[in-house]
Amino acid sequence: MNLTAERIAEKLQLAAQSAVGVEDYSEIAGQPQVRLRSAAVLIPLAFFQNEWHILYTRRTDRVEAHKGQVSFPGGASDAGETTPEQTALREADEEIGMNPNAVTILGRLSRMITISHFLVTPIVGIIPFPYAFKTAGAEVARVFTIPLLWLAERNNYWEFAMRESEKSVIAYHPYDGELLWGATARMTVNFLKALELLK
Repeated sequence: MNLTAERIAEKLQLAAQSAVGVEDYSEIAGQPQVRLRSAAVLIPLAFFQNEWHILYTRRTDRVEAHKGQVSFPGGASDAGETTPEQTALREADEEIGMNPNAVTILGRLSRMITISHFLVTPIVGIIPFPYAFKTAGAEVARVFTIPLLWLAERNNYWEFAMRESEKSVIAYHPYDGELLWGATARMTVNFLKALELLK
């Protein structure tokens, strides 16, 4: 796979130009009275063992939402933050101790409305690896990576509908004891599609 950082950035830019609207994977579609909170996540890319990996976190059982779930570093925007990149980098610093100056931002993915009423912008960035991560004990239980090529293997995930009226849910087979599903899995697949690793 000949994917350089420059090539990934180009593909993200092309995907952004062809993106249409906001993806709504919540139950609030068509309910204008619901107020969405602005948020951002960092999709951290690391190159080691001769291939790209994506870094994920597993949330603790003490957080307010999405207890014990696999996620990207991220959260709600703070007052004064004017870009989703600022939010994603701050959250990555707070949650896993990632120095914002060590992250090379490559681009964005389409915004997504989640079931927890957040309007999330995924930010893709390259991080150094290995790295001395410092996890926020109250929020993050574990930091781990999954190879990009494993994530791109179609046999490793499936798509299904929870109910007939809902949009489909993506779930991956367990990897290293971790279950990747829901909004984080959807963002992962969207990223893979932007890279043209999935059709």
